[in-house]
Amino acid sequence: MPSEGPHPDRDRLQAVLEALPAGALMQGPADEVLTVNQQFVRMFDLAGRVDLSPGAPVRPVARLVRAFFAPDHTGPHTAGGILAGRHVHRTAEITLPDGRTIRREVEPLRHEDTYLGALWVFHDISERKRRDHDLERDNLALTELARQRNAFTAAASHELRTPLTSVISFCELLTDPSVGTLGTEQRSFLDAIRRNADRMQQVIADLLLATRMRAAPELEFGPVDVPGMLQDAVLEHMTRGDGTGAFTVLDCAPGPALHGDRHRLQHVLANLLENAAKFTPPDGLITVTAAPRRGFWEIEVADTGIGVPEEFREEIFTGFVRAPNAHTGGYPGTGLGLAISRTVVKLHGGTLTAGGTEGEGAAFRIRLPLAGPS
Repeated sequence: MPSEGPHPDRDRLQAVLEALPAGALMQGPADEVLTVNQQFVRMFDLAGRVDLSPGAPVRPVARLVRAFFAPDHTGPHTAGGILAGRHVHRTAEITLPDGRTIRREVEPLRHEDTYLGALWVFHDISERKRRDHDLERDNLALTELARQRNAFTAAASHELRTPLTSVISFCELLTDPSVGTLGTEQRSFLDAIRRNADRMQQVIADLLLATRMRAAPELEFGPVDVPGMLQDAVLEHMTRGDGTGAFTVLDCAPGPALHGDRHRLQHVLANLLENAAKFTPPDGLITVTAAPRRGFWEIEVADTGIGVPEEFREEIFTGFVRAPNAHTGGYPGTGLGLAISRTVVKLHGGTLTAGGTEGEGAAFRIRLPLAGPS
């Protein structure tokens, strides 16, 4: 019979076990019960079915606990087998017939070289397992939706590109003097057709690039002469006209080469310059500044256009999202350019952020590490 009377240490131990958010049993060195908490008793419906008092043998308890396991459980089937591994730390996930999942942890207790027993802890992780399963299903569904979206985008872009190529080719054919002389009004109509066909072709190119970026984009890294790249981007922008006629200024300090994909980075700059021109009035100013600072190249494309509302300065980098003042102003665009640009910059280990003041102008800042992505 266990001794009666006050046991302050045992009471403190019992209080500690009752405070645990899991079922717990403490076993002594002779495979006897030291104490259990009520959550353990309720978890395996042990009340009145087995002796759980201090000093009682653990084997009958282990036998009843094992009876709760699902029939296909692959662990030990006998109380002796269960207790055999008590001298080493063990963890196992156990499925119960009622659908619950229990994580069992066995922690041997030692003082120096003396074995003092083991602490058995049983966590009910059913809810966590359910959430993990639901999350896995959602991830699989989203992956399939992304695959279908990319497939649709690629197919639709291909189908649109073929007739657009014909439209542009006929525009070029009609402007050939050998076909005949065009009147002023006819030429203006033809220019409008060509301009909108080119814009549609750019939208298709952005859609295809966005699809590739979502998949596994391949970058070709090498040394990039940043001042030369910026000069080429600004000259190309001025050659295209890009719409408004706003004055463009480039101010770039000399600096070391950057490890990156020049072609992709120049595409980013083209997107930012095109946006600046689109949202800036003809008498406005576009400024491109760049300088190396503390192991990074910092590049800013600023304008004196409509600006970006502060609450949309992060959202505009999501595909197909545009700020309200861009919608209400009737400015064309899909909202893909900034999303693609940020992806490219991130793949270089850098950042792309938006600033400025709404109504006074926008400022897009690129920060790229000289060494490329880590």
